[in-house]
Amino acid sequence: MAKNDEQSFPDQAATALLIIDTVNDLEFEGGERLLRFALPMAERIAALKSRAAAAGIPAVYLNDNFGQWRSDFHTVVRQNLEGVRGAPVVRLLVPGDDDYFVLKPKHSGFFGTTLDTLLRFFGCRRLILTGLSSDMCVLFTAIDAYMRDYQLLIPRDCSAAIAPEHHDQAIAYMARVLKADVRPSDQLPLGSEESVT
Repeated sequence: MAKNDEQSFPDQAATALLIIDTVNDLEFEGGERLLRFALPMAERIAALKSRAAAAGIPAVYLNDNFGQWRSDFHTVVRQNLEGVRGAPVVRLLVPGDDDYFVLKPKHSGFFGTTLDTLLRFFGCRRLILTGLSSDMCVLFTAIDAYMRDYQLLIPRDCSAAIAPEHHDQAIAYMARVLKADVRPSDQLPLGSEESVT
């Protein structure tokens, strides 16, 4: 992040990594099943985030506010680090000081949020979508991103759903309809010199 004595400015980046709803207690019906898939997903997102940082790609955490309109993102993180089913996932993906965050009121990261403005400051043209769940918030965010003409990379191993068939259906839909690159995360092109296929 570029900084000076008076203020700091968002990164300039053609690509941004979106990490969706991984700060999550998973304390809902089906949450135990989702955790089985979310833990390996979180490990792969952490590896992808490290690769992205090395390539100069900023990470943006998009997270539900869980109806807590008085909360901020740091409070949401603290509340989910211990004593909840989703804590192991949250601990794998604790945001760093240079990461960005957007709290969202609904499924899409674009609906009623500052995400579009932030991405415009970046000069972003391409998004990498990861997180929970493939067939809900990742899908809704991807649809809104597609309608805004972003190129989409949605690595199939960096999102999860309660049922594997729901995940597979969502990934297939995003590849077919939204023209998303759904290769596994270790095969995704991250450098600015690489093109999306």
